[in-house]
Amino acid sequence: MIETQLIVSAVLFCGTYVLMIVLTNYRPVIACVSAAIFVVLGILPYTQVFAAIDWNVILMIAGTMGLVSLFTESQMPQRIADNIINRLPNVKWIIVCLSLFAGFISAFVDNVATVLMLAPIGIVLSKKLNMSPVKPIIAISISANLQGAATLVGDTTSILLGSHLNMNFFDFFWYLGRPSLFFIVEFTAIAATGIIYFIFRTSKETPEKVALTEVKDFFPSVLLVMMIILMIGASFLPEDKKPQTINGLICVGLFLIGILYTILRKRNYSILTVIKKEFSFETIFLLIGLFIVIAAITEAGLIRAIANVFLKLGTNVFLIYSVIVWGSVVISAFVDNIPYVATMLPIVQILSESLGVSSPILFFGLLSGATLGGNITPIGSSANIASLGILRNEGYQVKNTEFMGMAVPYTLTAVAIGYGLIWMTYGV
Repeated sequence: MIETQLIVSAVLFCGTYVLMIVLTNYRPVIACVSAAIFVVLGILPYTQVFAAIDWNVILMIAGTMGLVSLFTESQMPQRIADNIINRLPNVKWIIVCLSLFAGFISAFVDNVATVLMLAPIGIVLSKKLNMSPVKPIIAISISANLQGAATLVGDTTSILLGSHLNMNFFDFFWYLGRPSLFFIVEFTAIAATGIIYFIFRTSKETPEKVALTEVKDFFPSVLLVMMIILMIGASFLPEDKKPQTINGLICVGLFLIGILYTILRKRNYSILTVIKKEFSFETIFLLIGLFIVIAAITEAGLIRAIANVFLKLGTNVFLIYSVIVWGSVVISAFVDNIPYVATMLPIVQILSESLGVSSPILFFGLLSGATLGGNITPIGSSANIASLGILRNEGYQVKNTEFMGMAVPYTLTAVAIGYGLIWMTYGV
């Protein structure tokens, strides 16, 4: 009976992933239908469904999405980008600094939202200089992707990892008495930006100064800063005296404050339409479905079986770490990193326990490889897909070779450096 259940779970799980790869526009539906099938078949008891969903992750993502939509609507990112353009001497340094700025914003804001904020700046700049916007937009996109692993709120995959390891916001800066992911990612970003500098080394045109975008409202910026401060503060509360969903409640609470402020004080009811447009219900339902699916295959013993395959590599932690990092890079180049990381986290947990590894080395390797790997191909991340959509709207069709000509050396540089730094910092 147990073996039959394991086989059924494996077939259903593989079918779910294949369909999500082939039918990318229907991933949330596929995940939720698959979750329902697992429950109907009794592989996961219906009484465990609610507990299987990580509500802290769901609330954090929902609240952060809402705050980002308010922040974007306020025009603050465009104002900062305008200042970058006006203060730098030529196109080469403008593109380099715009890419670094995109990375910095993406450390605290979803990378798709970051691309949507800054891509118009790249388009306007390119038009003023009578140049193609393809390379500037690609630079912004891959830089935004890179730094999703820098902080707890930088990307959905970071939120998933933080929740799994019970990491607070500050743990992404300093963890177990050592520099954490933020500093590692920032170092790799600076090094990888050298690739962008090399590509644009001959672009020395001087653009005209631009008029500074008027910021509509500073309150969303205040709310984002408050979110970070409150999450840091919550991390110092005793575990037994704070709800498990504390970070999610902070994000959603501040988002609701932002809505009420905008409606009651600004009399701006159109903000609801903006939020509805920017809010990704697809991501929310995708994660809910995946949480249930992963709980089901864990219950069936499939997670343990997959982990045992890795353990056949032996007990060499460096070898398994290397396989996880570079395997994640390859897989995430073609598979969205959200379902991949969600599936791999319990597997890495078993590997760490079986190998007696007390450090987060395997988890950090998973996050770095999966986050950066999406940069290799145009379909590897939502941010890349969004950036190419913007270019299509401008009449530019980007070839895979053109995209990968920038993305591959940038990604391999970042992964190689991050791979070494993570091992030197947390290797056992």
